[in-house]
Amino acid sequence: MEKIKVGIIGCGGIANGKHLPAIKRLGRAEIAAFCDIIPERAQKAKKEYGTEESLVFTDYKELLAMDEIEAVYVLTPNRSHSIISIDAMRAGKHVMCEKPMAKTYAEAKAMVDTARETGRILTIGYQNRFRPDSLYLKRACENGELGEIYYARAHAIRRRAVPTWGVFLNEYEQGGGPLIDIGTHALDLTLWEMDNYEPEMVVGSVYKKLGDQTETANAWGDWDREKYTVEDSAFGFVRMKNGATIFLEASWALNSLDVDEAKTSLCGTKAGADMKDGLRINKVKYNKQVIEKPELAAGGVDFYSGETELPEVLEQKVFLDAITKGTDLVVKPEQACVVTRILEAIYESGRTGKPVFFE
Repeated sequence: MEKIKVGIIGCGGIANGKHLPAIKRLGRAEIAAFCDIIPERAQKAKKEYGTEESLVFTDYKELLAMDEIEAVYVLTPNRSHSIISIDAMRAGKHVMCEKPMAKTYAEAKAMVDTARETGRILTIGYQNRFRPDSLYLKRACENGELGEIYYARAHAIRRRAVPTWGVFLNEYEQGGGPLIDIGTHALDLTLWEMDNYEPEMVVGSVYKKLGDQTETANAWGDWDREKYTVEDSAFGFVRMKNGATIFLEASWALNSLDVDEAKTSLCGTKAGADMKDGLRINKVKYNKQVIEKPELAAGGVDFYSGETELPEVLEQKVFLDAITKGTDLVVKPEQACVVTRILEAIYESGRTGKPVFFE
C-alpha cells in the first residue's frame, strides 16, 4: 500500500508524545514536512520521524503549499487550532486537529462549516474513545443494554498534577486550564457513550483557589504563580434537551482523593456503568444486584498477555482509512463542536454567575 504523505504542524509535546510515535507504529503515512515556530523542534522531529527528503518550516503556510501533502496534523496551542485547520482545508488538505477543537464555539463552528464547504475530512484528537473499555461500553450502549441513559458524570480530576511546561498555564494561548485541557476528554467520552449532543442549559463554577500557593507537591514541580493565569478546577451541570443530566468535574489541583481522568459514569433505566475500577456494569439480575466486569485484555495463553492496539494508533488508522477508503470517522467534527460549546458555556456561567441557555 502506497503511503499517504502528511505534514505535521506543531512539533511539541503532544506531537512527540502521541501522534508521531503512533504514525510511525502504524506505518501507513510518510511525513513529508514538519513545521514549528521553534526550528530546532521541527529539525529534531524530522530526524526521529521523517526521511532525508522531509522538509522543515517555521511558517505553516509554506507547508500547506506542498501539493504532495494530502493531510496535516494541527498540534499547536489551542488558540491557533481553528486558524490553521481552516487554512489547511481551504488548501485542499484533510485535517487531524488535536483536542480541544478550538477555544470558542464560534471558531469550532467555522471549522465545521469549512469542512462542509471544502469537502475535506476533519477530525479531532479524542483518542480516549478508542480505549478497549470505551469501545466495549459503546457497544453496550448502542445495543440498549443500559436502557435510557438519563444521568452521567464526566470525570477529569487530578489531585496535584498541573502541567508546568509549554503554554498550559497561559489563558490567552489555551483558553483555560483543566476544563479545556482534560475536562474536554471526559465530556467528549460521556456525550459519545450517551449519543446525546443536544444541550439545553449549563451552569458552571470555575475556581482558581490553589494557583497562588507555594510548596504545592505538584507532580511536575512547583508551578510559576506569575504565569498561572487559568483555573485550577471547574465544574459544570448540563441539562440536555431530552431531560438527561450530566455533571462534569475537572481539576489539575484539588484537595480530593477521588482522582479519575478521562472516565465516565452512566446511569440508565436498565443498567449503569462506570470506569472506577476497570469497566463495571451494574444491574439487577434474578432479583439480585450484580456487577459485571468484562475481561478487556487479549490473551489467555501461558506466558502471553495478549496485544490490543493502542488507542492513539487506532485513532490514526481511522483517520487514514477515512481518507484512503472513504470509511466513516469515529470522532466527527460536529460532535467535537458541541463539546467546545458546552465548555465555553461553563466558563461563561462561572464568570457571570448565571446559567447559559441554548437555542
